[in-house]
Amino acid sequence: MVTLLFTSLIILAFLVVAVYFWQKPANQSKLEAFDDFVPLPQGTEPASLFEASDSDQKLLATASLASERDALLKRAAAGDNTAVDDANKNFDRKVYDEILAELTKYADSDAKLLALLTHVTRNELPVSLQLAQAAIRSWESSPDRGSTPRTLHITALADDAKLYQEVVESALKFWRAGSLTGVSAMELRSLLDGEFWVLSNNTRSSGAGFIMKHALAKARRELEAAARN
Repeated sequence: MVTLLFTSLIILAFLVVAVYFWQKPANQSKLEAFDDFVPLPQGTEPASLFEASDSDQKLLATASLASERDALLKRAAAGDNTAVDDANKNFDRKVYDEILAELTKYADSDAKLLALLTHVTRNELPVSLQLAQAAIRSWESSPDRGSTPRTLHITALADDAKLYQEVVESALKFWRAGSLTGVSAMELRSLLDGEFWVLSNNTRSSGAGFIMKHALAKARRELEAAARN
């Protein structure tokens, strides 16, 4: 009986030792697997289903600009001269000219046109060809001492050599006809020469600028000769 009990204890001890050594490799594998675990980056959140993409944001920005442009056109059509200030600040030259064209269309009287011209020049805003041409048409209907310098200046600000040449020739024609009351030959010459330098260097140096300078030199000689007589 004692022998059986002793044998049972030996077998039990052997089983305990066997179980111990069998579990140890399994635990070690778990630890090694845990060591190889790479944690997810902290602070990473899933993208929202409603988050705007770059293309969506560009579309929204474009739509906003289009809406603002339409609002400026409506203001200009109603004669709000300050619309051109916002157009110059927030848009490129193409849109600016569109707004200015709408204001020029609204300025269908000398009083409205004078208000627009004064606003543009006082705020040192770009002058379009369309606005300069409107100023020239108004001036040609009744040229005088007050409107002549203003028209020459507006035309020079438009920075177009051909247009400036045309207004120089018109001014000389009116002077010959005696329509420029109160404007002497030397005064007109000074006006023509002074506004010439308002044109940009590129415009003065262009092919059209070369022709314009010849026309201006001819007008200068005629005016100087008249002043000497």
